[in-house]
Amino acid sequence: MTTETPVLPERLVEELDRVTIRFAGDSGDGMQLTGTQFTKTTAVFGNDLATLPDYPAEIRAPTGSLPGVSGFQLSFASSDIRTPGDAPDVLVAMNPAAVKTNVNDLRPGGLLIVDEDEFNSGNLKKAAYASNPLEDGSLAKWQVIKVRITRQNEMALEGLPLNTAQKFKSRNFYALGLILWLYGRSMDTTVKWAQERFGRMPDQLEANLRALRAGYNFGDTTELFRVRYDVPPADVPPGDYRHISGNEATALGFLAASVQSGLPLFYASYPITPASDVLHELSKLRNFGVKTMQAEDEIAAIGAAIGAAYGGHLGLTGTSGPGLALKSEALNLAVMTELPLVVIDVQRAGPSTGMPTKTEQSDLLQAMFGRNGDSPVAIVAPATPTECFTMAVEAFRIALKHMVPVIYLSDGYLGNGSEPWRIPKLADLPKVAYHYAAQDADFSPYRRDAETLARPWAVPGQKGLEHRIGGLEKSGATGDISYDPENHHKMTLARAEKVARIVNDIPLLEVLGPETGDLLVLSWGGTYGATTTAAERARRAGKSVASAHLRYLNPFPANLETVLRSYKRVLIPELNNGQLSLLIRGKFMVDAVGLNKISGQPFKIAEVEGKIDEMLGLTGPYHLQFGPAATLGGG
Repeated sequence: MTTETPVLPERLVEELDRVTIRFAGDSGDGMQLTGTQFTKTTAVFGNDLATLPDYPAEIRAPTGSLPGVSGFQLSFASSDIRTPGDAPDVLVAMNPAAVKTNVNDLRPGGLLIVDEDEFNSGNLKKAAYASNPLEDGSLAKWQVIKVRITRQNEMALEGLPLNTAQKFKSRNFYALGLILWLYGRSMDTTVKWAQERFGRMPDQLEANLRALRAGYNFGDTTELFRVRYDVPPADVPPGDYRHISGNEATALGFLAASVQSGLPLFYASYPITPASDVLHELSKLRNFGVKTMQAEDEIAAIGAAIGAAYGGHLGLTGTSGPGLALKSEALNLAVMTELPLVVIDVQRAGPSTGMPTKTEQSDLLQAMFGRNGDSPVAIVAPATPTECFTMAVEAFRIALKHMVPVIYLSDGYLGNGSEPWRIPKLADLPKVAYHYAAQDADFSPYRRDAETLARPWAVPGQKGLEHRIGGLEKSGATGDISYDPENHHKMTLARAEKVARIVNDIPLLEVLGPETGDLLVLSWGGTYGATTTAAERARRAGKSVASAHLRYLNPFPANLETVLRSYKRVLIPELNNGQLSLLIRGKFMVDAVGLNKISGQPFKIAEVEGKIDEMLGLTGPYHLQFGPAATLGGG
């Protein structure tokens, strides 16, 4: 791994193992960019890290208003971490609204750095402050550092041919420079990025670089900070690393499936948050033979992908929850035609339009049952942003081998989150095999493989492979349209058995912790980091707690029932109202208990720990806390 050497002038330096920082401001303040640049620098430095961008749902919320606040949380450490942290140690707030919506998450005694210039009467009113919190004592339990970021940024940019509004846009780089200084990070990575990004806009480039250096130098010369901090690099396996988001990893994973199979990849999608990034990333890969299509709607997108699968290519479509609902009829067509289609669902808060920029895990039952008739599909779900790559490859491996549609269930937390990724070598990636039907006189469209029950993949246009296609039931013997009751019964069972047999082709469920004990914490999707860490902490405290994480949701791993029955109690934390709990209770008759959070935010480690202690009888009933405005919810 390439690392940057920190620049630490003479000053008291405190070494820390882990730090969590949140940047927050108006949606036009560049908080996502600021957080991303600090993340890239931290990744180059060699820390392990995890991020959580938090976008406002309003596209153009009024400037300085509460709905318009945008945040970016980053946790970085000198050891292995799995989450972007519970409570931030540092909050950088660019206006009063950012303080109002974020400060209660800041740990007591944490560092609150604010742009003092933005705490004027107008902005205080927009943030519903009756008085200035910088003056009324309401922030007394935090270390408040008041910096005149706006004014000092303007002074740094004097002489540039930019108006006040243009100069104002550079103040996020001032804040970035200050935090880079505070944690001993070099400006080199950001300078290089800015030169590439603004090379054709010399005035804007100069403004950003001046702002960056001004913020850095302010930290170096001011006496507001008694100490600065050092978080040493993590001890990670050697290799080539890059910082990657879940959606980026998803795109590269499906490209890898194309390379490993030798089949062209066709991706059709309709823009929808938070899945749109996958379309953006795949559209950059046309030099690798990837073809992308932005369809006019969700139905057209999946229809085109089914056509690609019918034509012998890798047919892929992507969406989020509302779009999966629209795709359901065509997905049923893929079930009936038994084609190797993959559908990406980057889940978000619902129902309906819900909260488009917030995460949730509420599409599991839709993925399992959201089609008419008995129409099973395979379902896989990555656990981390980097695992989005490997599970994307796995989705097509299953689809091609078993000739079934596969739903790939990511979520907004994984898709937008990021972490360091060790770039795999091509030779280490699994082969993605496929088998076209052979041209022979004995061809039958439903002559099934003895092991998998997969039907032949008969690419159209070949002599001898003519067959009927479509949503009407077909004869298992001839492939002709059939309304015979017995045939329909047999074909329905065959399609279900084909999905069920995938269990022989997936790994057993891995358990972390004791093989038997008092409590099993079972999770899936983006809850992996919080649940696994909470169970790990419980074991360190001497508690009989194990954890297991499901990456295969249909079918379940073969040993799941054995694992479930090896523990006295089972806890299932989910960002929904208990969907996996319903499946587990229904299939295995296990009295699983849910910890259900439906706030659009991921679990905190402490929340899972609280429920663990309740179920072990160490505390009374545990309830999730959503602040003083919440009147509903709980454990």
